[in-house]
Amino acid sequence: MTDLRLGAVFPQVEIGTDFGAIRAYLEGVEELGFGHVVFFDHVLGADLERPELDRSGWPPNHYSYLDEFHEPFVLLGFAAAVTTRLGLTTGILVLPQRQTALAAKQAAQVQLLSGGRLRLGVGTGWNHLEYEALGVPFGDRGRLLDEQVEVMRRLWSEPIVDFDGDFHRLSGVGLAPLPPGGNVPVWFGGFAPVAYRRAARIGDGFLMSRDAEHPELDGDFERLRRLLEGAGRDPAGFGVEGRVSAAKHDPDVIARHAERWRALGASHLAIDTMRRTADLDWRSTGKPRSVDEHLKLLERAKDAATA
Repeated sequence: MTDLRLGAVFPQVEIGTDFGAIRAYLEGVEELGFGHVVFFDHVLGADLERPELDRSGWPPNHYSYLDEFHEPFVLLGFAAAVTTRLGLTTGILVLPQRQTALAAKQAAQVQLLSGGRLRLGVGTGWNHLEYEALGVPFGDRGRLLDEQVEVMRRLWSEPIVDFDGDFHRLSGVGLAPLPPGGNVPVWFGGFAPVAYRRAARIGDGFLMSRDAEHPELDGDFERLRRLLEGAGRDPAGFGVEGRVSAAKHDPDVIARHAERWRALGASHLAIDTMRRTADLDWRSTGKPRSVDEHLKLLERAKDAATA
């Protein structure tokens, strides 16, 4: 049984646009003793009222153009400046939508200016409209992500890089400055079997979005263990982050979920206070939660998870 490192999910679609509130939230999370904060990512949101829109491959709790998403790397830089100890995690950054060398540069800068606090969670995403608008073929996203991680790790660790792949050509180029230690931890997220295979093969960890009581959760951990062992890797050195909703569950349920994540061997647990991800859109209540309300929920959930 492992000791869980607790984090908070940044209330992306409820926090609003007041930079003072964003700062107060981040400082409050650090003062409460959380180890990290998780940031979501979407560049664009869709108009869900369009009758011709095909949403067959989208998750049930998807977003729209009304949901406000702060740009992750800018937000990470801001968070690094207003905190001193708080780990910074993307969960997830839709990496294939971005230029690889530029994303590598941005991640290296955050890692440098935060003192090594960045954990880069990446995945392929699901919104084909975002890919279309950003000029990236949606069907190539999985193969592109594999190659992106390889290229980024070389750029982070080698002063000069030559690379000729399916999607990238680098001819004697390099990043400067490099991130501390020549590395940024790369975690993966997703639901499809290929996401687990990718994480086991080249990832430093996996970000799970299932509920602790999901019937497939035991199978997910067993699948990861088998894949890691098949890749010649020690599962004990591979991180897994779970998630629990403080907007949806009472403290006794949160305590039970935290215990289950521990028993399964998770290394991290992120506490989500958003109504939006608890199937309760804040718009139905007329206003989002305040920063103080989010922090009170986090404190209550932290107490339950560590009892």
